[in-house]
Amino acid sequence: MLKTPASFIPLHAPQAHPDPYTFVFCGDALLVRDTDLALPDAAACAGLAIQDADLHPVGMWQGRYCRTGSTAQEVSPAPGYTFRKLRSLFGTLDDALMALAGRAFQIAEWARTHRYCGACGSPMALAAHERCFTCANCGMTAYPRISPAMMVLVRKEDAILLARHVASPTNRFSALAGFVEAGESVEEAVHREVREEVGLAVANLRYFGSQSWPFPHSLMIAFTADYAGGEIVLDQNEIAEARWFGPSDPLPEIALGVSIAHALISAHLPRG
Repeated sequence: MLKTPASFIPLHAPQAHPDPYTFVFCGDALLVRDTDLALPDAAACAGLAIQDADLHPVGMWQGRYCRTGSTAQEVSPAPGYTFRKLRSLFGTLDDALMALAGRAFQIAEWARTHRYCGACGSPMALAAHERCFTCANCGMTAYPRISPAMMVLVRKEDAILLARHVASPTNRFSALAGFVEAGESVEEAVHREVREEVGLAVANLRYFGSQSWPFPHSLMIAFTADYAGGEIVLDQNEIAEARWFGPSDPLPEIALGVSIAHALISAHLPRG
């Protein structure tokens, strides 16, 4: 499962370093070298007209400073480099570096979308001792956006409920998931989403784990739950298919191994 390397140290202040890791994004695509997916060197960054002042600190990893920034859609990368969609790098980029790229993307996207105050339109400035933008004119503050989302694997005796989302670009099945609404606890969101998406009641929620998911700024919080009643009735705006899978049923294609969904399902596979 994709997670931050244990040796990583987050930083809020820029650092001087002769050879930093530089994560450069164009939209949701990361700049990498064609031949080996290495991050850009100083010359490649200079070719994009990215100044050090435009790069934001991420942290330290393996003795190297990590920083991040974004560039305009119309800018062409240096020869030998290309922008690759972050999702397309799963399984090809080193897992530790992929996890840091996800963190870097969220910081770069936060910086890109908070150049100006959302309340009065004045330019924003970085705070000195925390990851925060502030407005000198009206006092508005803006921290990196994190959107909590629940995920739940519903169990009925020796079967598990898997679903395929309408908006999924693949035929993969996964556990049910949805964003937490304002004023709602994560547990309340689990009950509401299961009821809305498949018409079932659940009980006995048990926490499984959490994972940052940078598409673009989710925090996935995963549970298991026991079936407590009802028949499957799909919300056809959200769910294309949902059914129980028991020990004798062949499993469909499930979520990628880097995701908490894969870990959740794999840890609770039906056993014969």
